[in-house]
Amino acid sequence: MIPLSVARARRPMPVLFLVADTGGGHRSAANAVTEALAEAYSGEIDPICCDPLGGPESPAILRWVTGLYGPAIRLAPRVWGAIYRATDSPAAMRLVHRTLLALAERPTKEAVARHQPAAVVSFHPLLTATAVKASDGRPVVTVVTDLVTTHVAWRYAGVDRVLVPTAAVRWRFHLDGVEAPRCVETGLPVAKSSGPPTQSERAALRRRLGVGERRLLIVLTGGGEGSGGIARRAAALLRWLDDIEVVVICGRNRRLERTLARRAGDRRPERARTAAKRPERPTRQNAGNRLIVKGFVDNMADWLRCADVVVTKAGPGTIAEATCAGAPLVLIEHLRGQEDGNVELVVGAGAGREAASVGALVRQIDELRHDPAALGAMRAASARLGRPDAASRVAAELAELVGLATRAADANDG
Repeated sequence: MIPLSVARARRPMPVLFLVADTGGGHRSAANAVTEALAEAYSGEIDPICCDPLGGPESPAILRWVTGLYGPAIRLAPRVWGAIYRATDSPAAMRLVHRTLLALAERPTKEAVARHQPAAVVSFHPLLTATAVKASDGRPVVTVVTDLVTTHVAWRYAGVDRVLVPTAAVRWRFHLDGVEAPRCVETGLPVAKSSGPPTQSERAALRRRLGVGERRLLIVLTGGGEGSGGIARRAAALLRWLDDIEVVVICGRNRRLERTLARRAGDRRPERARTAAKRPERPTRQNAGNRLIVKGFVDNMADWLRCADVVVTKAGPGTIAEATCAGAPLVLIEHLRGQEDGNVELVVGAGAGREAASVGALVRQIDELRHDPAALGAMRAASARLGRPDAASRVAAELAELVGLATRAADANDG
């Protein structure tokens, strides 16, 4: 037991988290670890978030380039895939680090000098090298936020510890010579979840969120950027399937939110903007009272826990959150390169299905709404794939790295 006088005198150790808002997963992972640190090490560690790519202290050109990520993956995903593959080599990344990413070093070094952190933690592949160069000898940790496929930028030499989400990523680092204890499999950190709900818990959650309890509930999301042709897919589902309700989480895509909000407020029958092949039993229905539209939400875990099916692009953060909630998945799109392995992971585990076209999505949901046994099997497989303790494990690794246990023991001895 630490004496009260010692506990009051102790100041929390700052730890610098490097993030960037290219997608929602990097900051979400950092927020999840922050929550876990507050719960397990309250008053001991003070996480400080810094965005050297798109934050206010970053050079204007970096903020501009970072801002292109959302439009690129929404409007030109193939171009983004080509860029990803073109830079996925040590030689290419050396060039990028010497040029564009060199601009991120100044705001990172300033943050290190200002906060004097006990460690620097990178939650973004483009910031791993920056973390090492700006750390001034402090321990550096990489928290990998891609589930299967990892860009070479993640695998930067010189970090003290690498925390990876899956065995597939651990094996990739092993091939590069990064082995235990420096490489630790923790899972991908996500916001704290109560785990897969029972049927009664799901019903109570739907009542609290204002969602109907009788219809099949589809939660449709395109990640933080709202990508994946969400509007067309929502329109097709509501047009052809009469006994479903759709909740669309638009993320930062304000245009998508406005478009769907108008659709939700229009009670007249409308034509779906799709040439999808019809399911066997199509039924045109008024979508007005079966569509709920949300922007960027801070209770994503609740929406995932109450869903019968989560329809999403194959982003790692959404997959990790959905599996912690035990939600069946239908994957509608994946970014070429960085999300290639995510579809195989989910489908191979039996936790979800792939539906690359609008027509395939309608057919998959049409099949699942008439097959509760298949939905139950997917739900169980999804729960087996989830790693709800990931944030806590990352928090424990950080605490051990900065010597928190030793510090507490010294206080006890004193």
